[in-house]
Amino acid sequence: MIESISVIESFVPKASFPKLSEYLNQWQVKIVITRKRFTKHGDFRALPNGGHQITVNEMSNPYRFLITTLHEIAHLIAYKDFGPKIKPHGKEWKHVFREIISPFLVPQIFPLELLRVLLLHFQNPKASSDTDTQLAVVLNKFDPENEKNYIFELENGSIFEIHNGRRFVRGKKRTKRYECKEVDGKRLYLFSPHAQVIKIE
Repeated sequence: MIESISVIESFVPKASFPKLSEYLNQWQVKIVITRKRFTKHGDFRALPNGGHQITVNEMSNPYRFLITTLHEIAHLIAYKDFGPKIKPHGKEWKHVFREIISPFLVPQIFPLELLRVLLLHFQNPKASSDTDTQLAVVLNKFDPENEKNYIFELENGSIFEIHNGRRFVRGKKRTKRYECKEVDGKRLYLFSPHAQVIKIE
């Protein structure tokens, strides 16, 4: 785990670090970088001693790391300004997130292709960048190269594998997600169109 603000510089776009470190110092937040978690990119929690901690997954995509860190800082500020009873991704959090990320939405920090999508996304930010299909696909372009496919690229009946080795058969699309049946069972699961999986030939 990494708990030094100075080390954060190697994880984010260089031009973003001065403002980001200003935020972290201003709100006196302890930031911890941890191994990859498949269920979330980061989290925020209030500590028993009255302090606050942000945990962010170690990742190679500097733009995703920056967005995740600011997402969690927004949780901290909303918690302090509006109290613990607000909805986690309600109007208060959205307002704060839009405000604090605004100085970062410039071409000196984000590539133009990504910046255009971010400007649309932050008109009404979602609980996770992963739930915005357009943003997720563009953001993934800046991840290290891999041999994975998106669910929406597969044909019906295709077999694919996820990170923990479980295999599924892609089925029909519902309103927003795809029905997929586990190969070794009968249960149906819903997958986002932009979920990245390994196609089994």
